[in-house]
Amino acid sequence: MISADKVLKTIRLTEKSNKLSSNFGQYTFEVFPSATKFTVREAVEQTFKVTVTRVNIQNRKGKPKKSRAGRPITKSDSKRAIVTLKQGDKIELTS
Repeated sequence: MISADKVLKTIRLTEKSNKLSSNFGQYTFEVFPSATKFTVREAVEQTFKVTVTRVNIQNRKGKPKKSRAGRPITKSDSKRAIVTLKQGDKIELTS
C-alpha cells in the first residue's frame, strides 16, 4: 500500500478538465512518473472516499523551448491520470 502523497502531485484545473468533471465525472491529476493505474486508483479512493471505475494514464513529453541565452532546452516530461468516478460520486474542490 503506497501513500497518496507518493502517487498524486496535484489536480489539474483547466477549462478542459472542468468540462470533463462536470459532464462525465472525470478528474485529471498530475502524478509521479512511477505511478501506475492501480496505485492511482488506490490513492484517489483513499484520499477522496469515492469509487473509481476507470483510470487512464498519459505520458506527456516535454516541449522544446529556447533559454534566455538562445540555447535549446526541453521542458520536463509529465504524467497525467484521468480518473472516472462511479455515477453520482463527486470530488469537492475547495480553493
